[in-house]
Amino acid sequence: MTKNAVLDAFTRPREIDRELVEAYLARRALDYLVGFTLSPVLWRKLPGSRSAGRVQSVALRLVCERESEIEVFKSREYWTIEVEFKTEAGQTFTARLTHLDGKRLERFDLDSEAKARAAADAILRASGFMVAEIDSRQVRRNPFPPFTTSTLQQEASRKLGLSANRTMQIAQRLYEGIELAGETVGLITYMRTDGVAISAEAIAAARQLIGGEFGPRYLPDAPRVYRSPAKNAQEAHEAIRPTDLARKPTDVAAHLDRDQLRLYELIWKRTVASQMASALLEQVAVDIADAAGRLRLRANGSVILFDGFLTLYQEDRDDTPDGMESAREGEGGRLPAMRKAERLARGEVTPSQHFTQPPPRYTEASLVKKLEELGIGRPSTYASILQVLQDRDYVRLEKRRFIPEDRGRLVTAFLTNFFERYVEYNFTADLENQLDDVSGGRIDWKEVLRNFWRDFSAAIDGTKELTISQVLTALDEALGPHFFPNGDSGHDPRLCPVCGAGRLSLKLGKFGAFIGCSNYPNCRFTRPLAVESEAEPTTPETALGTDPGTGLAVTLKKGPYGHYVQLGDGNGEFKPKRVAVPRSLKPAEIDLETALRLLALPRELGRHPETGEAIVAGIGRFGAYIKHGSIFKSLGADDDVLTIGLNRAVVLLAEPSSGQRRGPQLLRELGAHPEGGTVGLYRGRYGPYVSHDGVIASLPRNADPDTFSLAEALPLVAAQRDKGKKRGRKTAKSATAKGAPAKAAKNGATIAVAKKTKTAKKTGAAKKTAATKTRANLSTAKTPRARSGPAPR
Repeated sequence: MTKNAVLDAFTRPREIDRELVEAYLARRALDYLVGFTLSPVLWRKLPGSRSAGRVQSVALRLVCERESEIEVFKSREYWTIEVEFKTEAGQTFTARLTHLDGKRLERFDLDSEAKARAAADAILRASGFMVAEIDSRQVRRNPFPPFTTSTLQQEASRKLGLSANRTMQIAQRLYEGIELAGETVGLITYMRTDGVAISAEAIAAARQLIGGEFGPRYLPDAPRVYRSPAKNAQEAHEAIRPTDLARKPTDVAAHLDRDQLRLYELIWKRTVASQMASALLEQVAVDIADAAGRLRLRANGSVILFDGFLTLYQEDRDDTPDGMESAREGEGGRLPAMRKAERLARGEVTPSQHFTQPPPRYTEASLVKKLEELGIGRPSTYASILQVLQDRDYVRLEKRRFIPEDRGRLVTAFLTNFFERYVEYNFTADLENQLDDVSGGRIDWKEVLRNFWRDFSAAIDGTKELTISQVLTALDEALGPHFFPNGDSGHDPRLCPVCGAGRLSLKLGKFGAFIGCSNYPNCRFTRPLAVESEAEPTTPETALGTDPGTGLAVTLKKGPYGHYVQLGDGNGEFKPKRVAVPRSLKPAEIDLETALRLLALPRELGRHPETGEAIVAGIGRFGAYIKHGSIFKSLGADDDVLTIGLNRAVVLLAEPSSGQRRGPQLLRELGAHPEGGTVGLYRGRYGPYVSHDGVIASLPRNADPDTFSLAEALPLVAAQRDKGKKRGRKTAKSATAKGAPAKAAKNGATIAVAKKTKTAKKTGAAKKTAATKTRANLSTAKTPRARSGPAPR
């Protein structure tokens, strides 16, 4: 939003574009129809799943299918031969073998070390080498267009390491503006756009800056005009650019934080570079042959003759698949000057071993790029979609790569088996095209919704009779190769390791999916939903040894809440001692010594240097902790309950508590109350207060909890106690007034009758209330609770 744009809008007002409004309504309705209709089907048929969405499900499918490609990928070995040569002028360069025995080498022709050594020996035996051909050509490289939403997310991920969500948050802040010279100034234009064009005003400003800063050589003869290559681009907004190109990154550096400055600089450079002159490169390919013509090698190189826009900006690239070299043929280091038929001196010959690589996992940048190429979703939705996939625990981001969780693979397998049409790439992209037709007035939006809902509701209805066993059979067949991969040992991966007869398969429980034995309940073997090599120990119970003190067996077991160690068998009169295994310990690493140390918890670490009270470490319901008096402190991932010392415990106790408290926090004891007991100072939900014998009194607003004393607390407690007594007397008087008719009776018989009648009324009312509650509960149980919130995309 620039000043000129606002003034121009006032001078040329127009009616609201009804077609754009209808396209918005159709898009929103489709998201609601898919999200709020498909998600409940997942909850019923696939416990543990969270949600499904029109675009979200397709993005998840892309991640899962890429992971499947990686799992089935078989690496192949190949070798390359590089040779060092020296020109007559004494300059060295490197060339790669391309022809052997007069035949062109394909990639896997040298697939073993023996073949590579034989080729190297042939080069060593050759009598001499000379330059056979020199191919030189000039290449013009044009600048990139200004940023759209998706290209900004991609470049911010590659160059700055920012997630798509974080990029949009920073861009939003730059768009909203900062304080400059006493007024709020927006630094960039609207950041949710698929348009690549910029205004004539911005082009003129860019050309003026280029001519002044870089010189006339860097200014093209005519302004550059860009158009989006995407067939469904709406281009309702300009590209993302600085609102004022004269406002350089150095001019606003003092007003921005580090990430804001880096993103603004990226946008500024890209916008200016988009109007600069093209770069001119000379690409050279030199073919080298031996005297007999049986060997041929090639060296590639490039020289920048004129850097043009490259002096300011160069776009990064995503991974090249299969570990291949640069996709731009002919790029390489600079080659020395050579002439045809020049003799070359051979130097070192180096065979190198390589292995083909699987396709790389998606990064945020490459996944956004893929969605855009397929025409799925809109640029403004990509950041939220990627975030939802992570929030639902469908994928995780590891080393900036998306890895599907098993829950995500289950959801994808379910949707592709029972709703395949609605997670197909072409179908989702075609739906986007229909929405664009609505915005262009070429189709009625209600007709789009009507056609979609007719088929989609029929697909939903088709799952009503679907049983859990049918779902499990389909998922077990689809995901079997992933969860039960065939190893080289010939061992059946589905054979139960406990009973040796049952077949392992996918099961569904209250808390989601897991792997279990078909011989249940005779065999109760289970394991988490993971590949066996990644899963926890498969044995449900492991004998670790005998406690030397008691002579009882020590066992490692697994319960519904995880692994624990147990002392004794639990068959006697007393309940055996059990201690949960902390998350910092892997069950496979627990031996008898570690188990005995766990069973010895809680342990005393020492006395607090200030209070003299004992500090104790133990494992409770919520995990490992340390305790000092009535204060508990949970241990983090970096602290081990078995090894933590007194000094570390004192430091932890001194640190302020983080997160939401489960209850009131005792700040300190003020002293003894004259009537007995102790007066304590607490911090509660609504602020500090004092308490004695169940009486609670809030501190005055101007009181300082750090200096508040017992003398100040006693009057507060007494006043609060008196208030309670007065309320009690008022309640008693009210009860007496209500009972006046009965009290007015002149004899005891009448009083008795009145009491009896009152009791009967109470009993009847209680029964009536209970019956009403029962009916209400039954009604509630039959009606699913409505869910609120935005529709999943």
